[in-house]
Amino acid sequence: MNESAIEIKNLTYKFNSSDSYALEDICVEIRKSTISGIVGPDSAGKTTLLRCITGLLTPQKGNIRTFNLNPTKQQEEINKILGYMPQKFGLYEDLSVEENLNLYFQLKEIPESNKNEIFEKLYHFTNLEQFKKRAAGKLSGGMKQKLGLACALLGKPDLLVLDEPSVGVDPISRKELMKMVKELSSCDTTTIWSTTYMDEAQSFDFCIVLNKGKIIYKGKPFNLGKNTKEFENKIIKIMGGYKEKESFLAKDFTLKKTDIECPVRAIGLEKKYGDFYAVKNNTFCIKKGEIFGLLGPNGAGKSTSFKMMCGLTTPSAGSAKIMNIDIVKNPSKARSYIGYMAQKFSLYGSLDVLGNLNFFASIYGLEGKEKETEIKKVAEVFELEPFLKQDAKELSLGFKQRLALACAIMHKPPVLFLDEPTSGVDPIARKEFWSHIKGLAKKGVTTMVTTHFMDEAEYCDRISLFFKGEAIATGTPDELQKKAHTKNMEEAFSVLIERSQTK
Repeated sequence: MNESAIEIKNLTYKFNSSDSYALEDICVEIRKSTISGIVGPDSAGKTTLLRCITGLLTPQKGNIRTFNLNPTKQQEEINKILGYMPQKFGLYEDLSVEENLNLYFQLKEIPESNKNEIFEKLYHFTNLEQFKKRAAGKLSGGMKQKLGLACALLGKPDLLVLDEPSVGVDPISRKELMKMVKELSSCDTTTIWSTTYMDEAQSFDFCIVLNKGKIIYKGKPFNLGKNTKEFENKIIKIMGGYKEKESFLAKDFTLKKTDIECPVRAIGLEKKYGDFYAVKNNTFCIKKGEIFGLLGPNGAGKSTSFKMMCGLTTPSAGSAKIMNIDIVKNPSKARSYIGYMAQKFSLYGSLDVLGNLNFFASIYGLEGKEKETEIKKVAEVFELEPFLKQDAKELSLGFKQRLALACAIMHKPPVLFLDEPTSGVDPIARKEFWSHIKGLAKKGVTTMVTTHFMDEAEYCDRISLFFKGEAIATGTPDELQKKAHTKNMEEAFSVLIERSQTK
């Protein structure tokens, strides 16, 4: 039987700015040399728990021992055995990949004689060798996460703490991150990995499920379900369940009548940086009321395509049209038809939630009673009312996503561009998001969406699978699964990408 690495008894933590507990009466034991997952919805308390374990926060009540050390009083000793990867990218974006690794190598005081061997192994596993001179800030999302994990793994720490390392990362890269942890850490390393992805739970030796600051399940993942879908359904049930219902957002949503059959159209769209094609010869037509999914690994060119379609990046060749308006020739007119939600939170962090809603309502031309009505409606639909006076930057990731979507749809646009709208959001909130998206599609809203959740791909009418800047397969979810000879989209995604690499 493994010894205890972490012992927590009656742990309670409350932020001064909140009326509710971030953690309440947490009791759990984590064994040494295991990979333990902390699973739960956004704002469940996952990050707070990790920070208490590492000594970054001091709980008001309860006891906690980390490798038989008091995290609050002996944080310096804990730091010597700790590899920590924060939720937000914590490296220096203006330093190169190699410079970041060198910095962490020195900070961890690893013998210089081991450097070449260690770096060679890390570059091999991360596939970052060809990018080692590139600034970390210019890496794709998946590459950033791999670099962050590589830095955390340096020195093979006794305790490896990973706060949502795979958020916003494609399924292939997520598996590679887990493989890195298992193969590059010491066999004695204790790993604690927080996540909102239910499929990752199956990879853990032990699982702690949090909801609203309380543990709702602890034990082996397969005791809840032998497959991802079963596990997720059990978690949703424990959380109170989810009942499919009509979207209140879409209920009163009306669009102006139009005869345009393809509100979104790309013709030979390309984006080239020097000799490198970020997007190459991309042509598609999205029909009115269609949900069109753009899938692919990190760095495949999905976000670049989005930016060109929205007029945020000028194409090197080809054209993009919104409601038959060329986005380059008449950007203001074309953008007036668009509701856009960026991959990264792009609202005003120093403005409170109500300030953001007011600002974007005004930008989109809403005034007077109509503006007041729409703000009240989206605040209610997305449960933003308790946070109206809170600065947007202080919101949890899930509520930032809700606010961003609320701002994107207030003006009732006929076209929606949603770049990973549910990244980092819990399973119930994801179902609610998609209830709105599907409801709006029935009202005629044309939607282009990217996602790394393969179960969400099933909601799309058609999918374009992107790899290395090009569409390698397009069709309905069923058509892509038949083409790959698989039973679900996650397997189809991996098979079609792998098949494309061997051509």
